[in-house]
Amino acid sequence: MNNQLILNSVIDLSSKYISNSDIFDYIKNNYNDDEINFYFLGKIEYMNAWNLQKKIHHLVKSGNLGDIVLFLEHNHVYTLGKNADSNYILGRFQDKIDIIQTDRGGQVTYHGPGQLVGYPIINLNKYRKSVSWYMRTLEKVIIRTLEQYSIKATTKEELTGVWVNDEKICAMGVRLSRWVTMHGFALNLNPDMKYYDGMIPCGIQEYGITSLFEFLNKEVDTFEVMNYLANFFINQTKILN
Repeated sequence: MNNQLILNSVIDLSSKYISNSDIFDYIKNNYNDDEINFYFLGKIEYMNAWNLQKKIHHLVKSGNLGDIVLFLEHNHVYTLGKNADSNYILGRFQDKIDIIQTDRGGQVTYHGPGQLVGYPIINLNKYRKSVSWYMRTLEKVIIRTLEQYSIKATTKEELTGVWVNDEKICAMGVRLSRWVTMHGFALNLNPDMKYYDGMIPCGIQEYGITSLFEFLNKEVDTFEVMNYLANFFINQTKILN
């Protein structure tokens, strides 16, 4: 692992605030309008997190809240993008896992314990009004973070997400309204990989799925990963602005 100095940029709300309204009120009353604000929410059900995103997105879009990035973990769930093919969800776990139709881009994705999810809710009017710039920025943030663990990750032409060789380690799917983003990325730290057998991830059959654990053979510190992500996110938005 590289010994690059990182700042503790992420505020931990996972043990202090239980309900969505508590989290929302804290963020609304304590954000810094001059910088990107990063929060860790712990484990949250998908629908609760989606509803929280919508409330934050509304305030960011109306100019009443600064840029926010939520880090969290979900219980087991399959989500479909707005134009996803439901046939990509196979029958193996359908009676055990919630399946949720969303309004993000992309196909079918799995979320669950051991996966770090990031939901940036930022106003691209402050940076660059370009979906491709935003997606490339997210990919670079993930790639730089993985470099700190000596994992060489790349992108694939015409495919979103971040890859190590021919295996995806980070899935991405976003939605923009008036150039304000929501949804985001899912980085595999140490998820139970069997749940990927219940779907065709992102509708791509020819490539596999991997995680940091499969390369390092040990669990990584989630807060360390989040702080790498936060610092590289800040750096990339400054560099490419």
